[in-house]
Amino acid sequence: MHLINRRDFGIAVVAAILLPVGTARAEDSTDPLAVHIDNFVFEPAQLTVKAGQTVTWTNRDDIPHTVVCAGKFRSKTMDTDGTFSFTFTAPGEYKYFCSLHPHMTGLVKVE
Repeated sequence: MHLINRRDFGIAVVAAILLPVGTARAEDSTDPLAVHIDNFVFEPAQLTVKAGQTVTWTNRDDIPHTVVCAGKFRSKTMDTDGTFSFTFTAPGEYKYFCSLHPHMTGLVKVE
């Protein structure tokens, strides 16, 4: 397991605050959708999908991450290149975060 130093952590936090939030929209209800975890950021940070679509998160960082939506879903700890998928069946807004790095957040809007 790699440890991150305070300087790199600070840079990651500042980048997460200053970089624009990415948004994506799913047009084809049969395609799985991807969220990448890289540099302590979920990208896109906000995703709009239709009920019945599956979103897959992939960890591209060299340290572990999780994907947690309180009361809805929770991934196992994902190492580099690890994935987690969830099928959204009900409309609504699903806020999620990394339980290991709670400043990492994202949102899936289901229509």
